[in-house]
Amino acid sequence: MKHDETALCRVKLPDNGRKSENVPCRHFWRSAVLMLCAIVFFTACKEEKKGKRGYVPDSVGAINSLAVVIDNELWNGEVGDEIRDFYAAPVDGLPSIEPLFTLHQIPPSVFSGTTTRSRNILLIQNDSAAYSGLKTDVHARPQQVGVIQASDHQTLIDLIGKTHDEYIHAFKENDVKANQKRFLISPNKENYLEQKFGITLKMPSVYKTGTQKDNFIWMERVIPKGTMHILVYQLPLDAIPDNDSDRVDAFIKMHDSIGKEYVPGREEGMYMVTQKDYAPYVFDITVAGKPTMETKGIWEMKNFSMAGPFVNYIIRDEANNRLLVLEGLTFAPSEDKRDYMFELESILKSVTFTGGHETTPGTK
Repeated sequence: MKHDETALCRVKLPDNGRKSENVPCRHFWRSAVLMLCAIVFFTACKEEKKGKRGYVPDSVGAINSLAVVIDNELWNGEVGDEIRDFYAAPVDGLPSIEPLFTLHQIPPSVFSGTTTRSRNILLIQNDSAAYSGLKTDVHARPQQVGVIQASDHQTLIDLIGKTHDEYIHAFKENDVKANQKRFLISPNKENYLEQKFGITLKMPSVYKTGTQKDNFIWMERVIPKGTMHILVYQLPLDAIPDNDSDRVDAFIKMHDSIGKEYVPGREEGMYMVTQKDYAPYVFDITVAGKPTMETKGIWEMKNFSMAGPFVNYIIRDEANNRLLVLEGLTFAPSEDKRDYMFELESILKSVTFTGGHETTPGTK
């Protein structure tokens, strides 16, 4: 008696007055394979249309760090000096010299594995064709890779000088987004800012609301050797003039009056003012899609030995007929402050306008 190879795969169909039929196993598997191929084909087409790629790992690295992929000879010569001049330049508005980025040189021969997953990469290489450009998510996500290549040292130096503003902006924005994503691991869920000013900020839960007045909110974070602070208030639209020659003086006068009113010291006659020895840095930027005056400088406590850096954003919110003011400041004696201030900058740049608010500009 011969062995029936299809016996294990027979399917008994309803009788309906007929004899049962045997469905061979090979027919079943043939249909299954055809169906699977169709699914894979249409899924691949769909993914291709969306422009999606396969799996890309998460990027790694500390905030404000930059991996510089360059051979040792270039790094130790004039090309390396040009990189350091721009990418390790002093940060504006800090009381001591701290670099824009902490630079990590990586020779091309060891640029593999985890090192390729660095969030921000500057790639410098000798090549017969001169080229510069930014590439996104090459080895990881999110990732920015600034590429500079040329056949000679002088051209490399020229390209570094021409591209540094664009590359630094891209690297910093990448770090801002990375910071804001980290805030969401344990976010602050207080709603005082939304109730009073019609805004939200992304920040860690370690920031706690302290002082609340009609037109002012003060939030604080305790750090190992000091404190970090966020101040939020609003002003009339015409409180700061548009012309450059007058707005710095107007800012200092406004900033000092807010400090006197809302940021007192330990004793009577002590309050926060703008340090006059160093002129603040002022930039025109855009925050939340609105024209913004960014000011970086040093604050100090009047009649008391206490000082630190601040970053201030005056956002022109014409929809609500006001200037919305967001300020971050740090007090951390004898400590580096670059990363603290960058955290505050990342928080303030996350502002979202949600609608109505309780207070009107100029109220106390």
